[in-house]
Amino acid sequence: MVPESENATAPAPFSINDSPIARELADLTSRRKALDAIDVEFTGATRVFTVSNQKGGVGKTTTTVNLAAALASLGARVLVIDLDPQGNASTALGVPHSADIPSVYDVLIDEFPLADIVQVSPESPNLLCAPSTIHLAGAEIELVSQVAREHRLRTALDDFLATTSERIDIVLIDCPPSLGLLTINAFTAASELLIPIQCEYYALEGLSQLLGSVRMIQKHLNPRLHLSTILLTMYDGRTRLAQQVADEVRQHFPREVLRTVIPRSVRVSEAPSFGQTVIAYDGQSAGAVSYREAAVELVQRAQRAPANEENS
Repeated sequence: MVPESENATAPAPFSINDSPIARELADLTSRRKALDAIDVEFTGATRVFTVSNQKGGVGKTTTTVNLAAALASLGARVLVIDLDPQGNASTALGVPHSADIPSVYDVLIDEFPLADIVQVSPESPNLLCAPSTIHLAGAEIELVSQVAREHRLRTALDDFLATTSERIDIVLIDCPPSLGLLTINAFTAASELLIPIQCEYYALEGLSQLLGSVRMIQKHLNPRLHLSTILLTMYDGRTRLAQQVADEVRQHFPREVLRTVIPRSVRVSEAPSFGQTVIAYDGQSAGAVSYREAAVELVQRAQRAPANEENS
């Protein structure tokens, strides 16, 4: 027979509600409810972002398409310009981009109007895409001999925004992982720079080179361009390294880093293989909720910021 005093110190029965998975699900449910209660308005001039990081594999295209879809779900009319010859953004948005499809290449090289190549994503009538095709791979070389080679995308985009019958709230330009003429065209066309940074060891490697290029663009081609947003991606809260990288980035860029971080997510990785963003593929997943939170934060930050802050 067990003494009564030993029974008094026996551990309490295990409850599934106390498990890490249960706490994570409860947190996710709370975040979903908070998002459903948020109502944002899109007013003012069209915001044009270039999403860039010359380091590959940081979630640049993933961020572009999922932020675009999240913004569209909030009621924004969003245009994604796929400036990467790989065409991954076009794939994720379910937009055809075979070699015979009119694309960004025709806009840059043959001066097609942007309106002639823009397609509506099957995901949402608010989500538009200017697709990339394999022809864009040769555009870097062909642009060298073109007149006003750095301003071609900006000219086409300005014409499109001035003549389109329906307002565009946000433009997101997905850049290749390089600092060539395609990326320079994106920098010249945009007013805001969004940098996705992977929460891993080499996160800040090359960032100084990228920011140096931005300063050159500001000086010689586009004084409106400024770093407005940094988004931490592929975050794994179980590792000390991810937390250290996040802290270091926030220390260097306290104003630019979003509070929202994008976790590593199987759903986010799976979605493009179905020609979808994670918002359409599994809108209740942790990855989708995080991108929706980032979209809300992006909009609310602009509403709180002074109108002239972009040149600071």
